[in-house]
Amino acid sequence: MIPQSTPSEHAADSAKTTGFLDRFFEIPTRHSSVGREVRGGVATFFSMAYIVVLNPLILGTVADSAGEFLGGGDVPNLPAIAAATSLVSGLLTILMGLVGNFPMAVSSSLGLSALLTYGIVALPGMTWADAMGLVVIEGIILLILVLTGFRTAIFNAVPPELKTAISVGIGLFIAMIGMINAGFISYDGGPGFQLGMGGYISGWPLVIFLVALFALFVMWASGLRGAILLSIVGATVLALVLEAIFRVGPKTGADGEPANEHGWGLSVPTLDQQWLSLPDFSVLGSFNLLGSWQHIGIIAATLAVFTMLLANFFDLLGTMVAVAKTGGIEDVDGEIPHSRRIMVADALGAIGGGIGGTSSNSGFIESTVGAGDGARTGLANVVTGVLFLVTILLAPLAAVIPTEAAAPTLVLVGFLMMQQITDIDWKDLELAIPAYMTIVMMPFSYSITNGIGAGFLTYAIIKIVRGRIREVHPLMLLTSALFLVYFVSGPLQDLLGAA
Repeated sequence: MIPQSTPSEHAADSAKTTGFLDRFFEIPTRHSSVGREVRGGVATFFSMAYIVVLNPLILGTVADSAGEFLGGGDVPNLPAIAAATSLVSGLLTILMGLVGNFPMAVSSSLGLSALLTYGIVALPGMTWADAMGLVVIEGIILLILVLTGFRTAIFNAVPPELKTAISVGIGLFIAMIGMINAGFISYDGGPGFQLGMGGYISGWPLVIFLVALFALFVMWASGLRGAILLSIVGATVLALVLEAIFRVGPKTGADGEPANEHGWGLSVPTLDQQWLSLPDFSVLGSFNLLGSWQHIGIIAATLAVFTMLLANFFDLLGTMVAVAKTGGIEDVDGEIPHSRRIMVADALGAIGGGIGGTSSNSGFIESTVGAGDGARTGLANVVTGVLFLVTILLAPLAAVIPTEAAAPTLVLVGFLMMQQITDIDWKDLELAIPAYMTIVMMPFSYSITNGIGAGFLTYAIIKIVRGRIREVHPLMLLTSALFLVYFVSGPLQDLLGAA
């Protein structure tokens, strides 16, 4: 876990904050301060600002079956999707902070954005408006499950060892994301991954990543407060200097194809750009609630909603556990305060994402960066959300921070979450094996949901075959069965689409 402040430090921090913010966000109760919340909120924003650049590239570059792109028209409109992503992310992140009082930023789920683009919009007859309508329906179902207590009941039915395994698995997963985003490891086109490009470390972007990574390690080991934020800002400044001197340029060309293997990833760090721009909100409201049922049929539409629902359902569970454990926000019974309110805000995120035309919005795992840097309350979310809203007018702000400068924070947070692995009793094989499957499947399959599903199914199968089904909570059995359907939903969807 992260280093904890001493009681005297808590008292000193709490003394700095009084009045409404203390009471509303329970800042003294969670041993935090306004300064720590602001710092954590800024760190979270910097670690996930790439979503403003990446989400439009996923949603905006593929036409639907009618030949139209998201928001209408026969050509992509990436600025409109970027503006909508900033607006929706900002509002929903603030909502999560105010309703759930939890330092978990909310933005477009890249997994569900990819599912919409390459799995649902590709279905014959589907339009982008229809697909966003399915997202709204999925969010409404999520909200109903929360209000009826079903979602909370499933969360409480998960054995503590599997909850810990989920957090550890996510730690490995986000460390892997950080290394891949920075180009420190890459796919070699063969059976696996390789170090850098061609098995070697080369290029200024990788130098930035490594300098920031080891500087962060040293600062963290030295107990320096604000180490995460300092590493991001310092690496960004160094990247700006190197780009100004050497003109490294982007990794991909204007056509989206690789052009410079030693270039920057998603964004090139430069101040040579127009900083103020009027937003284009034409994507907002681009949804048709019931169009999919008419165009692809009730069965296919239902299966698409179920696939999104299950992925969203358990992505939140994993992210919520990871943020709570990283920030030490659990109560004495290991429960997360206001968990139901957190789930309500997350369900509203899915609805808001569909209405806003930006895909389902849910808790972002990069929020563990802010939790690792001191965030304990929803005040950090308000800070992150405001920064997202600022990017609507200052869109280039997000592009200034290169991925290589933010990625080291993910690697460090992965280490912090890995430390929890000692809480698993590895001698109890009926729990240790499912925990192992949960941990390894997340990075290996590049999916939080797949890891949770693999662990749940393994746990249920071992108990059932060994004649101990009574030890398994009925909701765990139901969830495992749903995961079994989820894992074969692709072939089922192809079959129904063919029909």
